[in-house]
Amino acid sequence: MKTPVGVLISGSGTNLAALLDSTQDPHFPAEIAVVISNKEAAYGLQRAREAGVPAVFASHRGWPSREAYDAHLVEILRAHRVEWVCLAGFMRIVTPVLIEGMQGKVLNIHPSLLPAFPGLHAQRQALEHGVKIAGATVHLVDAGLDSGPIIEQASVPVLPDDDLDALQARILTVEHQIYPRALRRAVLGELQPTTR
Repeated sequence: MKTPVGVLISGSGTNLAALLDSTQDPHFPAEIAVVISNKEAAYGLQRAREAGVPAVFASHRGWPSREAYDAHLVEILRAHRVEWVCLAGFMRIVTPVLIEGMQGKVLNIHPSLLPAFPGLHAQRQALEHGVKIAGATVHLVDAGLDSGPIIEQASVPVLPDDDLDALQARILTVEHQIYPRALRRAVLGELQPTTR
């Protein structure tokens, strides 16, 4: 029996695509039970529909608070019997309502080697700081900004002639490798996260 997973997105969903591809393997221990986006036009919703996965648009507008919106997300996730949540380009800061509502079983992927460059525009920050190595991190979500325990990381070189697009593409390639690996470990109960 595969573990049901919910994926929250706001955009095109390339990490969602990597997760969907992984779950096609009959030996992969998880399946995507629902994809939720706060953006109606997010291409990731189309990716989900094409894969036969329920795709739900849940606008964040009109709610009295972030907490009220997150409670709505938890309702949707529970309706689909979700046990783990993957944030995959979900451009909202989640509240403890969502984290606690899912018993802390929330993963996020971030395009830097955390704790370096948390928050938005991590790849641009890496270029501006002149680092020689960048990368991606999968971490458990806590109440802080990209501050939860690290599950998986992968590094990529920053080349002398890199622009933002080139670095983003190189980082995205490793994101697609480490997110399915981290999800596998999570659902199998094999997490030994690194605390920071």
